[in-house]
Amino acid sequence: SKSPSPRQNMPVRYFIMKSSNLQNIEISQQKGIWSTTPSNERKLNGAFWESSMVYLIFSVQGSGHFQGFARMGSSIGCEKSQDWGFAGFGGVFKVEWIQKECIPFQFAHHLLNPWNDNKKVQ
Repeated sequence: SKSPSPRQNMPVRYFIMKSSNLQNIEISQQKGIWSTTPSNERKLNGAFWESSMVYLIFSVQGSGHFQGFARMGSSIGCEKSQDWGFAGFGGVFKVEWIQKECIPFQFAHHLLNPWNDNKKVQ
């Protein structure tokens, strides 16, 4: 997997990544990696190759906050990681953390997602 080169005139994509626990986010911030379920891999890999940049916005389920955001730094490969201890995750990919900060959802309530019935982004 290579780091993306800037692809002019290509869209920037954003995804909200929900984690089941804060420990997974902390591992990601320390090691610069992430893993998701196989059902998400195709979407993320497609976005990685067809976009100029892919940003991942992280939130722990039920926390009411975002925990920060990162740039997707590689496509998702076949290599798996034991860091998360969950057999349901797929391959590992690189992430470059840009902001590591707890931000309440209320700070983003003015943002609506047109691909999700204009619901609030959280």
